[in-house]
Amino acid sequence: MKTNVLMVCLGNICRSPLAEGILKSKTDHKKVYIDSAGTGNYHIGDMPDPRSIAIAKEHKLDITSQRGRQFTIPDFDRFDHIYVMDTFNYADVIALARNEEDKKKVKLILDEIFPGENVDVPDPYQGLAEGFKNVYKMLDEACGIIANKLEEKH
Repeated sequence: MKTNVLMVCLGNICRSPLAEGILKSKTDHKKVYIDSAGTGNYHIGDMPDPRSIAIAKEHKLDITSQRGRQFTIPDFDRFDHIYVMDTFNYADVIALARNEEDKKKVKLILDEIFPGENVDVPDPYQGLAEGFKNVYKMLDEACGIIANKLEEKH
């Protein structure tokens, strides 16, 4: 049975598309389905930010086929794991949870590196390309841990 993983940030054009692309590169697509979404509706249908596309390309990942979409309540039914990029995204997703089962699926992605410390992936949108490089490094490390955990399950 496939494991379904959702990456969530605010607009679904910077951090979550990178996380989606990185985790896809580290997992078997026959065993793991990965998608991304944003808590906001600002970029529905948009490609990832050009700076996310560029940093992904530097690491031989192509995320240009991704399109922004908004997180919805049915995502709780579709996904086994929901990784959010920061505490604001966490609060927004948890606010939509219908029950404890939904809430148990939601986790800060950097808890994989810093368990229980509530560390945020900084939003690089307003900054320079350097911020995207730092975000990539954080997400790459976290996605490596997630990929290993998913591999153990299968």
